[in-house]
Amino acid sequence: MDVQGGKAFGMLKSQQEQKLISVNEVFLDDTQYAEVEDLSSKLESFKCKYMEFDLNDEGEIDMMGLKRMLEKLGVAKTHLELKKMIAEVAKDKGTKDTICYTDFLHMMLGKKNAILRLILMYEEKAKEQEPKASGPPPRKTFADLP
Repeated sequence: MDVQGGKAFGMLKSQQEQKLISVNEVFLDDTQYAEVEDLSSKLESFKCKYMEFDLNDEGEIDMMGLKRMLEKLGVAKTHLELKKMIAEVAKDKGTKDTICYTDFLHMMLGKKNAILRLILMYEEKAKEQEPKASGPPPRKTFADLP
């Protein structure tokens, strides 16, 4: 087992997280988002979500990362639909089909309801409604049987 590979990956993720934290700090200082309720915890949540789907660890969610994200949410999309979603979110209209973290935050905190934002918000609401089991299930007796 290659221990060095694990350390290198950990360092890479740590560097990526530091970059995202510095972007979060810019958003915390931006007066445009001063009215956003509980901004710091939202930014932390967005950072974790973004890191989960940045598959190439280059600080951008590419087509495959977006595809994986939506499949995990149970919303599979075609290649064309993915390209449209990225084009809707990405401010930099370059040739790369990626979403940078800043564009991701603008989408999540902005007024415009991008398709991706709606899907991610729906996922968060579903998580909040899931009952949280704590401990083992209660013991049943014969009287509990139908």
